Amino acid sequence: MADEGDVLTDLDNGSAPNGADNGPMAGLISQYIKDLSVENPNAPQSYQWTDQPEVDVQFNIGAERVSDEVHEVELRIVVKNICAKGTAFIVELSYCGLVGMRNIPDDQAHAFLYAEAPRLIFPFARRVVADAVRDAGYAPLVLDPIDFNGLYIQQLQASQTQNQAEAGADAPTGNA
Repeated sequence: MADEGDVLTDLDNGSAPNGADNGPMAGLISQYIKDLSVENPNAPQSYQWTDQPEVDVQFNIGAERVSDEVHEVELRIVVKNICAKGTAFIVELSYCGLVGMRNIPDDQAHAFLYAEAPRLIFPFARRVVADAVRDAGYAPLVLDPIDFNGLYIQQLQASQTQNQAEAGADAPTGNA
């Protein structure tokens, strides 16, 4: 086991210049609500509806470069509560996180932006949705946990399958 002196000696022997930050780093810098819309179009009548509602939940993940080392990851959630008599409520949330990344290969950066970062910010976005639904006059809607890593892998596999199918369509067929 190395002690502090050994570590400093290794750094001084050329493995990294003094003060150089060559190690991979990624983390959440900040998170915030970018946009929130709560619609309660049929109030107060909707509070009297007794039929079972259909709750439709849609997710979308996006990432945008802010600077060389900072990206904005956006988790967009749309929740609609629809009954036979009409729409009880609609909540649209754009919840973002600023992600700092340094010295990370592109494939790993992509996975962090589209799988890990959404996993980190989702619990906070879920709370915002629950509070918005409660503030609209309904029982809080607590969204189920989401396997963002599993969804990311599914998206990659679907993309690879589509690319292979497109490549196969361009390939010559038959014997010459």
